[in-house]
Amino acid sequence: MRRPCRRCRTAEGTLSKPDYETHFLAGVRHFNGREFWEAHEAWETIWLVAESDVEQFLQGLIQLAAAYHHVKRGTFRGAVRLFDAALQRLSAFPPVWSGLDRTGAEEAARRHREWVAARIAGGKGAAERLSESEFPALILLGREASPLPPHEQW
Repeated sequence: MRRPCRRCRTAEGTLSKPDYETHFLAGVRHFNGREFWEAHEAWETIWLVAESDVEQFLQGLIQLAAAYHHVKRGTFRGAVRLFDAALQRLSAFPPVWSGLDRTGAEEAARRHREWVAARIAGGKGAAERLSESEFPALILLGREASPLPPHEQW
């Protein structure tokens, strides 16, 4: 069970949601900069207080960032499980949603999941790594193409 973010409480103890756009865009910038742990952290700030389908969407992005964090560190076993969870969770949403086009990133995640699984099966472990240019990017869209957040209540 998720606990509300401690940083999201006012002095009176009531829940105050952080600015979605600020944290969401920070997560995208970190992800595209291959700073996957930082992307995870930025998205987690808003995921902890999300109350709609946005919660599932953010969790999928968090899992995708965590999978790539494992790939970058060479801890491949964790990556396979996280790729599977992320792709499953994100499949419930159109590829263009909440200001993002995830098409290329999800295609890359499927390829990289298989690449990682093959390394594990072949006993190669972390001996091989992805090059920096192989990590995917999320494509930010204009607000008219896909509003951010996707709806007023998130």
